[in-house]
Amino acid sequence: MVRYITPILATVVGIIMLISAINLPKSNLGNPNGPMYFPLLIASILIISGIVYFYQEFKARGNDFADFRALRIGKSPLYLLVSLILMLIYTVLFERIGFLYSTILFLAGLLFLLNGRKKWMSNIIIAVVFSFVTWYAFGTLLQVSLP
Repeated sequence: MVRYITPILATVVGIIMLISAINLPKSNLGNPNGPMYFPLLIASILIISGIVYFYQEFKARGNDFADFRALRIGKSPLYLLVSLILMLIYTVLFERIGFLYSTILFLAGLLFLLNGRKKWMSNIIIAVVFSFVTWYAFGTLLQVSLP
């Protein structure tokens, strides 16, 4: 039964997002349905992914389910804990210093955690370039206001 938690949760969250997106208020500027397109897309992908994942897990129901045991081996618990701490710091910093700087710090922290210090140059380049591209895409191309 444990193997079905994630696909069921993904499907339920997708359905809730779908209902919420449909109930978004109409926009006064431009396309009145514009604000609902992206959430509808994400909700649809989440629902489809959840259903496909559920089907795959249902097919593999006779196989050993060792995913939870793998989390307790090696550095996985440390990576999980540090990742959660970085996410909490990111949420605190997001409103205070804005999207761009908090995202650079968050991605750099995750990349240093996963790749180590030896790849410091690529970690920094990836964190900065990804953050700027995302910031530009949302702020300029999609005209979404970011903090």
